[in-house]
Amino acid sequence: MPCRFKLSLTFALVACLSLCQPVFADNSPVDREHPLKSIEGEFQLADGAAWDGRWALYIPDVRGQVLYRYVPKTGKLQVVQKEIGRISATFFQHGRLYLSDNGQQSISCFQNGKKKPVFDFSKLDPKLKPNDLVLDNAGGIYVTFTPQNQVHYISPTGQHSIAISNIRTPNGITLSPDGRTLYVSSFVPKEIWSYEVLGAGKTGPGKKFATLPESEGRGADGMAIDRAENVYCTGPTGVTIWSPSGKLLDRIVTPSKPINCIFGDSDARTLYISCFDGVYAQRMKISGKAPHPPIDSNTLNPDGARPSPVIPNSLKAELDLPYAKFGSRKVLLDLLIPRGKKNCPVILVVHGGGWLQGDKSKFRPLAIAIAKAGYAAAAIEYRLGDEAKFPAGIEDCFAAVRFLRANAEKFGIDPNRIGAVGGSAGGHLVGLMAAGAQNPKLLGPAGENHPDVSSAIDAAVVLAGPLQIASGSVAERSRSGGRSNANRWIGQTVDQARSTYLLADAYEQISEKTPPILFMTGELDQPERNAPSRKKLKAAGVWTDVRVYKDGKHGCWNQNPWFEKMAKEMVLFFDEQLAAPAAKKGRRGNRVKNR
Repeated sequence: MPCRFKLSLTFALVACLSLCQPVFADNSPVDREHPLKSIEGEFQLADGAAWDGRWALYIPDVRGQVLYRYVPKTGKLQVVQKEIGRISATFFQHGRLYLSDNGQQSISCFQNGKKKPVFDFSKLDPKLKPNDLVLDNAGGIYVTFTPQNQVHYISPTGQHSIAISNIRTPNGITLSPDGRTLYVSSFVPKEIWSYEVLGAGKTGPGKKFATLPESEGRGADGMAIDRAENVYCTGPTGVTIWSPSGKLLDRIVTPSKPINCIFGDSDARTLYISCFDGVYAQRMKISGKAPHPPIDSNTLNPDGARPSPVIPNSLKAELDLPYAKFGSRKVLLDLLIPRGKKNCPVILVVHGGGWLQGDKSKFRPLAIAIAKAGYAAAAIEYRLGDEAKFPAGIEDCFAAVRFLRANAEKFGIDPNRIGAVGGSAGGHLVGLMAAGAQNPKLLGPAGENHPDVSSAIDAAVVLAGPLQIASGSVAERSRSGGRSNANRWIGQTVDQARSTYLLADAYEQISEKTPPILFMTGELDQPERNAPSRKKLKAAGVWTDVRVYKDGKHGCWNQNPWFEKMAKEMVLFFDEQLAAPAAKKGRRGNRVKNR
């Protein structure tokens, strides 16, 4: 019998359950201002879902052998394909949906309405039936085999190996955001084990990471992980969450036994939980890690509205590199370097999202364009406002500068030629990097993350980002009531925390030591926004200019037809400002170390 449930009845049940949720410390990643919510639909048994990185959640019904697609924006659940097989788990990576087909003993990918085989385990052993799976950033697949006490690995080229051979009843599986730790749930003893990833498909000795709290029923089941490397595991009565150090953070009690969970939504901040009686959604304070973009033209969106994120062979890619650590929180970047080029200048690429959402992968096309022009491009993530309040985000940006400068010889980059470009809120952060590098209150805690290295950049491009925070439109929205982005990011309104807004204000910190800043914006995106900043820069003797693009709206730098022209013009700017390091000798004396 299909499990049918009405929203009204389920909401009543969820409301009762929310009163029974355990109380944990303030560092819980669960956003309890939003109660657990049900997804209306008919499932015989929903299992491991996958978010496509853009607009849809794919949900397999393992008993009904149906693949569904749920669109949060519309609230609609659609049948994608019937009789698809007994799909026990899914995972989305590189523009493809991967299926763990327990019934057909195989891994396949689903694209354009068809299943394409990836690996057939029945040819190795007729008893091998894949359970859960996770993909690394290169496209390699880790798969659990519960009765065999094993985890297998399929390389991007289809080579098979056994990654783990001695874990009791492995079930759920997930990778740390940097891909360096593999977490596996052990079903019967209700344990989580961690394994250092030594190379593709190769792991070190296992360590017991955590044990599920005492409860009736069986099983440590499917898993998920957020950007801060907090580990989520489904169990008999709910989802348990631990910090990267193994500290118990919180539990989400569910109406029935959960089977698996995954992060989704446009901001990646909803945890979708597949349970025996349906699928539930819980808002979180920390987002999950976005899937990496497509790696070949066969998985690109055919509409051509956005530039290609496919990394060409002419570039060397170092993905998910940890560049800083704040406590147990590692912050990552993607580094693209032209092959065969030494001592090239480097450009930091800082994504937007109102300081509250976004991911480094969203600016990959821009990073590619910059790297193809002969620069190293470092697209960075940073701690978002609902995870950590200001000044955490700008501390991360400066830590990225110091990381690149400290590791210049390793990566073959020039530590004396570092620029930055950012869009929207990322543009504000880049402007603050340019104007605020002399302010020790912005540079992060001393003693961590290369404190003896300069945090200064040599040139900046601001794509429609506001430099004024303590005044102008951002301050007006802060006072208008409600939860403006700045109020959430800083934690208070401009009138409640005037000194903090001034610290976050790039305009207020402009001086003769500020490096050149080029402003770029669409014609329909308030070109006058940074006129006061340009006036102040010129008064301080700092080069600045603005480029306005016809018919461009907010975000046009990531869309065709504006993308190519804007990328070329920012490269020309960096060419002029970073090409001759000797010419900047006088300005280097203005750099300060992190204190």
